[in-house]
Parts: sequence; structure tokens; C-alpha cells
Amino acid sequence: MSYTTLQIEHSGKIATVWLNRPELHNALNEVLIAELSEAMRQLNRDESIRVIVLAGRGKSFCAGADLDWMRRAAGYTEEENLADAQKLAAMLKSVYRSAKPVIARIHGAAMAGGTGLAAACDVAIATDAAKFALTEVRLGLIPATIGPYVADAIGWRQARRYFLSAERITAGTALKLGLIHELVSEALLDERVAEVAEELAKGAPGALREAKLLLAELREGSPWDDQLLERTAMRIASIRAGDEAREGLASFFEKRAPRWQE
Repeated sequence: MSYTTLQIEHSGKIATVWLNRPELHNALNEVLIAELSEAMRQLNRDESIRVIVLAGRGKSFCAGADLDWMRRAAGYTEEENLADAQKLAAMLKSVYRSAKPVIARIHGAAMAGGTGLAAACDVAIATDAAKFALTEVRLGLIPATIGPYVADAIGWRQARRYFLSAERITAGTALKLGLIHELVSEALLDERVAEVAEELAKGAPGALREAKLLLAELREGSPWDDQLLERTAMRIASIRAGDEAREGLASFFEKRAPRWQE
């Protein structure tokens, strides 16, 4: 499928989805949102792809919402606004719930919706010059659709501050908050993203998918929940009986790479 706001590159088992509106700092509009949702669907169906990298062309990762899109939305009815917001929510969900690991390659501005997009990825690696913010309240808005992902990444206490203050978040602060996992120089960004992507690609496809589902269950769980502990036992018992586990264990004992790494 061809896209007008994205470019997709393949390198072995890794697909890089480039937000491709560099003249507008990859700002989100209805077209980019729809195309990114479709790209995530297509890549999740592609068995040759193990890892997805989300990146931005030009000077920024994603500077938030496109001003023309926001201007049009200001004239929408409540029903039209709801339909529009639901498409953005669905796009973020497609990133967060991707069966394949998603890495955010962040440089320049990652503001508002860009901050949310970074938070929705499994791994976020940024340059030391990257900048983040949740600026919505200064426009009379709230970080609603991105809120679950940002709060999940930085925790509720920090979310209380940054949802309300709309202050700029430096890359160093983003690292301390847990919004990003690693901070590198711009010269080393692509090298480090590639290294992490290769590490993720070593995982068994089914196990990676199941690990993400396990994380979803653990998110609201507790070691004091006996039912949760029983379900985790059932999960590993089921996984051990599968073909991937048999191959993984056999390859380990035979000192060879498993078939999915070939």
C-alpha cells in the first residue's frame, strides 16, 4: 500500500515507519492518523517483520497536532469531534497493543500528541536535544487520548504535574521520568535504535506477543492476588507445551540459533 504521509523501509526483520511531513514537523492530522493505523495493521500481519521502529523525517519526531486540522476541528459538531477523537484513540491503541515490539526513535520535538506517541511505544530512545511537553491545557484542551499512555509511562504522581503545568520536558528529565528508556547523541541515534531492534528481533514471535499480553494482565495485578498467580502458572504451562518453546529449549541445549533467528 502507498502512503502520502508515511514512508516504510524494510531491513531484514525490522520495519521503520517514517512520519513523512517534515515541513510541518510531522504534525498529526486525520490522514496521518488513518495511515499510521493502517500501517500498523499491515505490519502486524506481515510474518517477515519482527520489530517496528517509529521515526520522523526532518527536524522533529512529531510536533503534536496539525494547526489546520485543529482549526477545522474547532468547527466540528460534538458528534464529528467524537468520531475524530476515536480515530486518534484507535491509532494510539494500534501502536500500544501491537503484537510486535515498537521502538520510538525520537529527535527534535515530540510535543503533545508526539509525547503520547512516544509513550505508546514499547521502547523509546531519544537524542539529548529532544524535547517533550503536554501543552493541551494552554489551548483550553486536555491530553485525553494520549493520557493513558503518558500516565502509564511516567506514573500518576508525575502525570498530575505535567498534565497541569504544560511545562517543557527536557530529554534528561524525560529519562528520569521514565518517558524514554535511553538518551544518546544524535550521531549515535540510528546505531543504538538498530542495536535494540536487533536484540528484540531475537525473541520468538509468539513469545513476544504473549509477553505483551502478560504485561497487560500484570499492569493492574498484585502478588497478593492468588488468581493472578494461578493464571501466570497456566500461561507458562501453555507456552511450554508449544512449538516455539520446544524449539527454543532444543536450540539452547544444542548450542545453535533457534529457527526464528535464521
